[in-house]
Amino acid sequence: QVQFVESGGGLVNAGGSLTLSCAASGFTEDHYAMAWFRQAPGKEREGVACIQNSYGTTYYSDSVNGRFTISIDNAKKTVHLHMNSLKPEDTAVYFCATDYPVVAVCFLWPIRYKYWGQGTLVTVSS
Repeated sequence: QVQFVESGGGLVNAGGSLTLSCAASGFTEDHYAMAWFRQAPGKEREGVACIQNSYGTTYYSDSVNGRFTISIDNAKKTVHLHMNSLKPEDTAVYFCATDYPVVAVCFLWPIRYKYWGQGTLVTVSS
């Protein structure tokens, strides 16, 4: 059974930085994607960034492109989200998710992702 351990959420001032991590286990696929989504109160879940593990291809939403960086440690099946220049509108619960098999490219469509973490709260104060 697929499981996730998410960490790194917390409170940060606007303009600050934070790194989220998500360690996945319970699957042995060689080619997969891992992604971060977020959901703010009263809003729909939105894709933030994704990465395909074997090609290293990434995709970012327009709202975070240039500020956030996603990376993956394949040996540990752990994905990181490095968040810089944080804004109050980045406040949300952040979820990691995985989809497999995925070859070459990833997508930020929630419906594609079969397995989801519990979420970690990020609060950016103004």
